[in-house]
Amino acid sequence: MAQSGDGVQPPEGLRERKRRETATRIKEAGIRLFIEKGYAATTLDDIAAAADISRRTFFYYYKSKDDILLTMQAGMGDILAAALKDEPQDSRPLEAVRNAAVKMTAPIPADEMLVLDRLMRSSEAVQARKVATYVQHEGRLLAALREKWPEPERETALRLVAMLSIGAVRLSLDAFSREEGKRPLVELVREAFAALESEI
Repeated sequence: MAQSGDGVQPPEGLRERKRRETATRIKEAGIRLFIEKGYAATTLDDIAAAADISRRTFFYYYKSKDDILLTMQAGMGDILAAALKDEPQDSRPLEAVRNAAVKMTAPIPADEMLVLDRLMRSSEAVQARKVATYVQHEGRLLAALREKWPEPERETALRLVAMLSIGAVRLSLDAFSREEGKRPLVELVREAFAALESEI
């Protein structure tokens, strides 16, 4: 959404609000059906009917039912980048990203995360696309790191921090799935970054 000249977000228009509400309704209907019926058994027609829209309208908001699941992690890079801005300027980049990752994952309910993880892993196509999104998250995090530490001589180090940090979050999510949510995701994130920091 565009900002006004003083950096303040303008009020959301009626059309934008209705579009956002419809997209949310479709997503919630899809997730509910995936949980009730299973991902493979849920059709686009099922989702459209549950969201009270036509099948054609569905495609104005999502390209496929895969996209509904992928929206659940689509903003990870942006959330990390936003949290990074609050970290002290004199902190080490890896330490700052670790703190940002902890802030990002701490509020996530374990049971909700486990359900969504199982849904994503039930589809090979979703899994493949999920892996591809990690590169996008890495790019968004790198842009935020460059903004905070713009010195050209730090470019290689910041690239490594972005790559390793997204890798640490990814391993945390894998461990969370493997352990079936027995430990909070935030604990696994702290553990992954501690292991990383001990080796560099």
